[in-house]
Amino acid sequence: MSERRYDPTHGEWVTVATGRQDRIYKPAAAACPLCPTRAAHEPTEIPRGHFEIAVFDNRFPSLSPRPPEPAIPGTDLVPVEPAYGHCEVVVFTDDHDATLADVGVARVHLLVEAWARRVADLGADPGVRYVLPFENKGEAVGVTLHHPHGQIYAYPDVPPRPAREIAAARAHHDRTGRCVFCDVVAAEAGGVREVLAGEHFVAGVPPWARFPYEVDIWSRAHVPSLPELAPEARADLARVLARVLAGYDRYFDVRTSYLLGIHAATTDGADRDVTHLHVEICPPHRGGGKLKYLAGSETFGGAFLTDVAPEVAAERLRAACADATAPA
Repeated sequence: MSERRYDPTHGEWVTVATGRQDRIYKPAAAACPLCPTRAAHEPTEIPRGHFEIAVFDNRFPSLSPRPPEPAIPGTDLVPVEPAYGHCEVVVFTDDHDATLADVGVARVHLLVEAWARRVADLGADPGVRYVLPFENKGEAVGVTLHHPHGQIYAYPDVPPRPAREIAAARAHHDRTGRCVFCDVVAAEAGGVREVLAGEHFVAGVPPWARFPYEVDIWSRAHVPSLPELAPEARADLARVLARVLAGYDRYFDVRTSYLLGIHAATTDGADRDVTHLHVEICPPHRGGGKLKYLAGSETFGGAFLTDVAPEVAAERLRAACADATAPA
């Protein structure tokens, strides 16, 4: 079963994808499906002995360009529709034991280029409204495959959080005539919450950080999406992202778990004047070996509570990023 069911009490779609229960769960390194295919071993997802970046369709997708018919009929109250879309896996390196924090700036740059290409290609599908590249890293956020990888989901509609973000940006623009993220960059760049400054991107702990050590990476210029970034801006995004991830590992003194997502414009470009490319990185760590969990206030109220002042988190991460060395 793979279908979308509408929640009329929240105005949101929920995808039911029961086939994902059968996906590979914490295999031994020797049985990793994301490693290169080795001679005399069972074939993996990647039929090569070596690769830099690999992108392929997820074998256990939530969304599919050829979805099955829904298992139940919809109603006027709860419409049901096929789970159309795309789910891709992006493998960052053929080194099973590496992480995105240590593969080097050149590899992160290659990943940025791959993201931009896939966002453009998937966004050309007329059935797709929003493309979201993301990475879930570490067991603390529920990862079941340890080989360094991320995913790209292409949705038939705009998911709830980007939709709320776009609505808020539209309201700000209607009130002021300006892009809200351009205003954020003007307010935060060079300030107490800045973590790392690049020529085209700036990283900082937002004043509204939902996680204690959340870092957002904002484009300095008003660029709606990854494919529209100039070559030099893509290179700068890679440098800033690599340094921030290395800084996390330096500060926490572990391989940091995190959720990373890229927010940008919808595929039809209708919101280009208010959407502004940015990366959100949300580690669950809050220091001292403690984790931030989404509990009652966050889950039922949608109201996040954080344990570290953004100004304090930024100061700590700024120092860590200055001390960390991201491999070239």
